[in-house]
Amino acid sequence: EVLAEIGQVEAWKVKVKPGKPQVYGKIGEAFFFGLPGNPVSSVVVFLLFVRPALQKIMGMRVPTPCRFLARLTAPIRKEKGRTEFQRGILQYRDQTWQVANTGAQGSGILHSLLRANCFIILEEGRDYFAAGEEVWVEPLTFSFQPSYS
Repeated sequence: EVLAEIGQVEAWKVKVKPGKPQVYGKIGEAFFFGLPGNPVSSVVVFLLFVRPALQKIMGMRVPTPCRFLARLTAPIRKEKGRTEFQRGILQYRDQTWQVANTGAQGSGILHSLLRANCFIILEEGRDYFAAGEEVWVEPLTFSFQPSYS
């Protein structure tokens, strides 16, 4: 409401989980990005929407996300109605890409993000994905894991 009073709202809420409550707009000539309150939701919204927007604003080439199919090693259930970006562990095993989620996927569960090396992209119109089924994955281009030299 405040943003609408002092500026303009360009986008409000997206059909993505986690991360639905986000806002984007302008106050004068300045861009404004409002992130969700839950930590995992904030990271997901930043990676999917804010980082590419900032790259474009800075005149950088915005890379197309690297997405490909991987086989689920365990079934996944979700609610219909939103595309869901679950945190996953992607491995190349037995000459195929395989993926499993990191466990509980609540938007306040940070360890699900700490263990992840990809997002598992689950389409909005479905609520069940069987083990052995192929799903889209997007490798994370960073890691929260410590690196040692």
